[in-house]
Amino acid sequence: MTPPNAIQTDEPLGFRIDPVLARSWLLVNGAQADRFDAAARSRADIVVLDIEDAVAPKDKLAARANVVRWLNAENDGKPNDGWVRVNGFGTQWWADDLEALRSVKHLGGVMLAMVESMDHVTETAKRLPDTLIVALVETARGLERISEIASAKGTFRLAFGIGDFRRDTGFGDNPATLAYARSRFTIAAKAAHLPSAIDGPTVGSTALLLSEATAVSAEFGMTGKICLTPDQCHPVNEGLSPSQDEIAWAREFFSEFERDGGEIRNGSDLPRIARATKILDLARAYGITVTDGYDEGAGHAPAPSDTFHY
Repeated sequence: MTPPNAIQTDEPLGFRIDPVLARSWLLVNGAQADRFDAAARSRADIVVLDIEDAVAPKDKLAARANVVRWLNAENDGKPNDGWVRVNGFGTQWWADDLEALRSVKHLGGVMLAMVESMDHVTETAKRLPDTLIVALVETARGLERISEIASAKGTFRLAFGIGDFRRDTGFGDNPATLAYARSRFTIAAKAAHLPSAIDGPTVGSTALLLSEATAVSAEFGMTGKICLTPDQCHPVNEGLSPSQDEIAWAREFFSEFERDGGEIRNGSDLPRIARATKILDLARAYGITVTDGYDEGAGHAPAPSDTFHY
């Protein structure tokens, strides 16, 4: 029997989500090409082939070649599609990474490591025009400039590199310790009209710890999370999707609102319309089954633009 609060989804293996809404961002070691196909069949919303931290310096060139070869190939008649985490601006590999990716047929976007300045993003965007860039902020210097980075031309989303940030600052991993940093990511993203930020990974976790960590991401308004193994993707997707309780609340709210004539009744209606609309829109986008005969296609009052955006 399916638990009452379980997320039911029609999402097939290998199904990809619009990167604006993507929850699970799966890092795959670029030096291990034998893992690429399995990652593509996983429940990751986005597959990110990693030629940065996961790869030793001596293996960088081979990993880059693996990634370019795979992204230019097809699997079962379908083009391989993925993102690439590239080495940071100023490293000896950054320029060559970007030059190699210019020839890639099916590049979804790049995750730029160690972003500490808006120039890191804009210079990358110049070399890869019309390419989505996730700015991975991983240091105290980067965090101090996060509003500028979020506003940089070319920044698509922000991501929190927790491991390097903790190494740089000496912080522990307690959610309270990292509350300020996570809050800065969310506020900077919203102020710059970006999709919500992507939280960093949870290392070596049990299913319970991963669930708890994902709940922390959601509590801080972060709608994506970096994953380190394919089996982390489904729990992260569940934790960052509307729950059945939230969907039920949204449906009940609109039913009540329409019974009362569909007119604004008090000051709390506009924020509740925004929240309910967002919940139902996300449920549809993520393929979450909504049952009990609710008409998902019914028109709802539009949410105010100042409180509703992805």
